[in-house]
This record gives sequence, C-alpha cells and structure tokens, in this order.
Amino acid sequence: MNDVDIIGAGLAGSEAAIYLACKGIKVNLYEMRPKKNTGAHKTANCAEFVCSNSLGNIDKNSASGLLKEEMKLLNSTLIVKAFENSVPSGASLSVDREGFSEEITKIIKSHPNINFINEEIKAIDDNKLTIVATGPLTSENLCNEIIKKTGCENFKFFDAIAPIIKKDSVNFDKAFFASRWDKGEADFINCPMEKAEYENFYQILTTAETIELKSFEAKAAKFFEGCMPIEVMAKRGKDTLRFGPMKPVGLFDRRYNVENKKQQFYAVVQLRQDDKAGELYNLVGFQTNLKWGEQKRLINSIPGLENAEIVRYGVMHANSFINSPKILTKNLNTKTNKKLFFAGQITGVEGYNESMATGLFAAINAYKFIKNEPLITLPSETMLGALIDYITFEGHKNFQPVNSNWGIVAPIEADKKILKDKKKKNELLSNRSVECIQKIKNML
Repeated sequence: MNDVDIIGAGLAGSEAAIYLACKGIKVNLYEMRPKKNTGAHKTANCAEFVCSNSLGNIDKNSASGLLKEEMKLLNSTLIVKAFENSVPSGASLSVDREGFSEEITKIIKSHPNINFINEEIKAIDDNKLTIVATGPLTSENLCNEIIKKTGCENFKFFDAIAPIIKKDSVNFDKAFFASRWDKGEADFINCPMEKAEYENFYQILTTAETIELKSFEAKAAKFFEGCMPIEVMAKRGKDTLRFGPMKPVGLFDRRYNVENKKQQFYAVVQLRQDDKAGELYNLVGFQTNLKWGEQKRLINSIPGLENAEIVRYGVMHANSFINSPKILTKNLNTKTNKKLFFAGQITGVEGYNESMATGLFAAINAYKFIKNEPLITLPSETMLGALIDYITFEGHKNFQPVNSNWGIVAPIEADKKILKDKKKKNELLSNRSVECIQKIKNML
C-alpha cells in the first residue's frame, strides 16, 4: 500500500492529509472546488471556514476547550495554526478565516508527500485506503456512491450562515465594545436595544420574506440547534432571542460609568471579529435564510447598525451526513470495508473543532492500518472518544448531529459535594481526559 486517497480538503481532510504526510505517507488529496462549487464556499483554498469564524471556548475545563487540548496532544496541525491566526475574541478562539486557510493551503500544496488533485471524485476504489472527508456539502454524485457502498441512505438537515459587516460602518455613538461580565478583553461590539427597539426588530424579523426552498428540500428540512436560522428561532416566542443570542445579561456600557451589576438593556446584538485586521465583524447567532433585501432591512433596524455595510449576506444550504451508527466502527472505518474511513461533519459531528478532531483520528488509524498495527479506540472518558461513541452508537432511534458537550462524556466518581460544583466537576473531567490522551499519545 503506497499511498492514501483523501476526498475533500476541508478542515477534516486537510488535518488528515498533513498528519499522514508528516508520517511519511504519500497522500492524494482530492478537492472539487473551484471546478465544482458548493454554494457556501467562497474560495478555492483548503480548510475554509464557511460559517462563523469562532472555534469556541479555549478554557480546557469547557467541553470545546478540552477538545482543543486533546487535539494539541494528538499532534494536530490545524488547531496550532488556528491559535497562530487568532483574532481578539475574549475567552474564545476566533480566527482570521482567510489567513488561516491560506496558510493551510500553502502547507498542503508545498508538502512533498501530498499530491493535491483538483477534481470531483464520483467513485470510491474499494481496494484503496480512502478517507472520505467531504463535509456536509458532499456532491450528489459522491452521495450516491456512498449510499451504494454502504447500503444506507444519507440523512439531510440544513445549515445557515450569519452576515458579516464592516466595522467602520458601525455607529459607535450607540454601539460599544465589551465582553460579558467584563471577562477578558472587551472584544465584542455590542448594539443595545430598548424594549420598543427590540419589538420593532422582532416585527421586521417575523414578517420578513425568506428564500424559498425547493420542494424536495422543504420536505426534508431539519435544523441543527447550533446553527438554527434566527427567523426560525424567533417563531418559538417573542422573548426567545432575548434569552438566546440577544441576551443582555452581563453586558454594560462603561461609558456611562455603570458601577452596579443590574441589567442595563432589554436586548443586545453582539458582533464578533472575523478577520485579523479587525475590519470585518459577524453577527453572533444571526444565521439566516432571509432574502438579502430583508437582511439589510433587519440589520439596519439594529441601533448602531443603521448604516452598516454588509460584505457577506447570510445564506442557508443543505447539509448531508451518513448514518454513522449503522456504517462506522469506533475507529472511524466502515464495518464492511476496513480500508474506507470517514471523517468530519459527514459523520454527524457538528462544528469546526469536531471536524478537525475526527480528521486527525481517522488519519491516526489509517496510519496504524498501513503499518499493520492495532487500530486505536478512544475511551468515552475523553471528549473525542465520547463524540465517536455517540456517532457510532447503534441504539439511536433518531440519529442527529452533535458537537462536543459534557453530556456525552462518561460520568466520573467523586464526592457528591464536588459533583454539585459544576466548575470543579468539569475540572475533574478535563484532567481525567488529558491523562487518558497522554497515555494514548505514547502509543502513536
């Protein structure tokens, strides 16, 4: 076995390709963009961020932060480069999406062990060790090939992208910089609303026109909670947004010398830095499928964004994922063909960290397979192990995408008083996971 085929140069595929190449394995990395576009990607670069530019919390005692720590220990290249291309974002990791993807593309295209091939793959060679990492926007041709190979149909759900605006078009007479409860740097732009302003915003949002889905899409549409369009969320109730992405809790405009911790606003729209230069900001929690004219009307109704210059409108696109509980082993290869691996969001994990992590793990086991060594299974005491346990659990009655969270991790035994303290409990869970990964690392 002289080389490995990796289909898809997104986050999972790029991570897998770099890992194997650095291990001395020849890799054929296939990417159909830009010859065939997805409808969501904007560039031909590898590892492009198509939705938010945030990878979540960096505290290793958080679920998202722990997964990042595990990836570092398992020699992830992409998570290291994400930190190197970070932009100010409080206690979370957000990246300059263009700088990050350009650097990963350069690494891939200059690596002597990676053969980058710009074409769509429509058929999978059963005799070739292959990692399918085509993400949630897998082409119809390859979807049909996967269904033929696995005997299981793909599920469908929908994902939505938030708009991005230019910072210099924000009215800072009304907007202000702050982070929630003043933790860390004041990295978020905050646009506060009084009750009447929120009610006007809500009226526009709930009466705005959306882009019509095709009949077959509308019938199959399912929304993942983490990327639910704001207009869909708003239909759950008038105050849903005020207790969700527009919650005002812990946000204070210090220009008015607020000394107490009483709630200052009725609702707040937050914007997160999207590029290294700090010129572009995305609207937090504003994934949407509204028509572009309606998006502009809605955004301009937000105090501070009356004249906002929108550089990218929100869009919604169909996503695909396989029936992993029926198809995959805990090593991320298929039950019917041990040479065929899957990684990234096509497996049913949701999120950037999760995509990178599964790409890395699939590559680790592909390398083990090549070397005729036992494949690795991660314990559910680790965050990555728990994610893989979840997506491969055959008892699911209705398998849906999942991201890193404490609810899927194996419980820990400790004093009941400690377990009642969420912070201490998470610290115990995190330390246990790191110990597990460090032991596994010695096996690589």
